[in-house]
This record gives sequence, structure tokens and C-alpha cells, in this order.
Amino acid sequence: MQQADHHELRAFLAVARERSFTRAAAQMGLSQSALSRSIANLEARLGVRLLNRTTRSVAPTVAGERLAAGLVPHFEGIEAQLAALGDIRERPAGLVRITADESAAQCVLWPALSRFLPDYPDVEVEVVVDNALTDIVAAGLDAGVRSGDIIDRDMIAVPIGADQRMAAVASPAYLAGRAPPLHPRDLTEHQCINIRLATLGGLYAWEFDKDGREMRVRVGGQLTFNTSTLVVQAALDGFGIAFLPECQLIEHIAAGRLVRLLEAWCEPYPGFHLYYPSSRQVSPALRVVIDGLRQARRSAEQVAELRDTVGD
Repeated sequence: MQQADHHELRAFLAVARERSFTRAAAQMGLSQSALSRSIANLEARLGVRLLNRTTRSVAPTVAGERLAAGLVPHFEGIEAQLAALGDIRERPAGLVRITADESAAQCVLWPALSRFLPDYPDVEVEVVVDNALTDIVAAGLDAGVRSGDIIDRDMIAVPIGADQRMAAVASPAYLAGRAPPLHPRDLTEHQCINIRLATLGGLYAWEFDKDGREMRVRVGGQLTFNTSTLVVQAALDGFGIAFLPECQLIEHIAAGRLVRLLEAWCEPYPGFHLYYPSSRQVSPALRVVIDGLRQARRSAEQVAELRDTVGD
């Protein structure tokens, strides 16, 4: 026996419910002749009569009553699931898993999430802080946040932050009685706080850039960490010079707890981007995160423009 067509089953249920080809045809947007052919095809496929027809009435046969009773719960379930999808579209829900390195999570991702997530109580976000270049597809993640110059080209990348700068800093206590470095090569005469990055598989070589001249310096010191949080704390405690994204240090610099060094050698580089696979359908929950991060960036740019205007 051939399988019944989904549309034929819907046509049968409409006629059985309405007890009228005229009303059922109007409900389904079909002509009466097309509806009648669908029912005839269904009965031929099943090899049993489903409807008794007279010139004045239509009623299900015993077989038709049995089929309708079995089909109704299934079609109601389908309609409920489709309605639920509509609810998700109108009220986004679900889990979004994002990987970000420490500076991205601290400087861009969390400040934005904290502002717009309260408006979407059914959206859950898991932030995986990881300094490695994680394969988000293999790891089952929805998106990642990294500097725009290190994202694979097969990803969709959305800018969510302004250009970044690195900053070399030390505490006033460390600099007391010491000549500050005036050139990156002078760092070899200082205690520097190293950071080990999983991406590189070793210690990070400090990268400087001035007027197109690039320089990498392998620094030494008493301390090495694999987290920037402890690098910052060690610098505050006077253990040496740290070199991290400016956004992680700016409050301490502004408060005088850290002194900026070699600023002329720290030129801007592309800011943070949210990225996700180009082949993946964007879920409503992920769309909320993307739009929220974009809006946060626009708001930050407007504040910066206003600050510049007031300053002028």
C-alpha cells in the first residue's frame, strides 16, 4: 500500500470535521473539484472508503471515523509545535554558548550582556573564557569573540568593539629608583611579568609597532601566569612590568595605580568581532546576542563622539 500524502490527510480531516466539501474547500483555499480528487486519491491509496457522500450530506464511514480519531492528536501536535516556533520568534529563548578570551570577555562581552540580557529572560548565555583559538564548530559552540585580525575567513564576523591597543604598565612602587624603559629593547633590563598563551603554546613575545616598524621582545622576570587577571594583580603589587590589552588596564592607569610605558610603540589593531559559521542558521537567541552587541558598540561610539565634542 502506498503511503498517504500529508495534504490528502489534511483534506480528509477538513471534510470530516466540517461535514461539507464546500466549507472544507473554502477553509483550505481549494476548489471543490480539487478537494474531491484529493479524497478520492486517498481512498484509492488506502483501499477503503472514508466518506459517505450524498447530494445533501457528507459523513465519515466507520473506517473514516477511526482514521480521523487517530490523526487529530498528531496534527494538533504538529500545529502546537509550529505555534511554539512562532512564540520563539516573537520571544527568543534558548542557550547561546560563546567563547572569548579574557580581554574580550571583560572589556566588551560582559558589559554588553549585562545591559541587554535582562530584557530577554528566556535567553541563556554561557561564556567560555579561553585564550586559545578554539574551533567553535568542533567544540559545539555557537559563536566566538576575538580580535578581528585573527578570525578565519570562512566565518561571519561582526564588529562589536572599537580598535584596541596594547599597554605596557608598571606600578609607581616598581618604577621608584628605576629608569623607565624608553625603547622596547630596554625591557630586557627590567622584571617583566610573562603570560603563557595556549594559542602560541609558549610564552607570549611582546609585540610593538611604531611608524610601521614592528618589534617582538622576549622578556624575562620572576613571574609567569596563564591568566591576565593575575598579571594585572602582580603589576599592581609592584612585581614588574605587564603588557596587556589597554582595556584591561585603563581604570588602574586613570587612577594612578599603574603608569603607562612605551605608549608610542603601542599602535591600534582591529577591535573585537563576534564570529560564527557562515553555513549555520542563526537562532533567535543568537540573533538577540548579535543585535545586542551591535547596539552596545553603536552606543559606545556615540558616547565617544559626544566626549570628543565636549572636549573640543
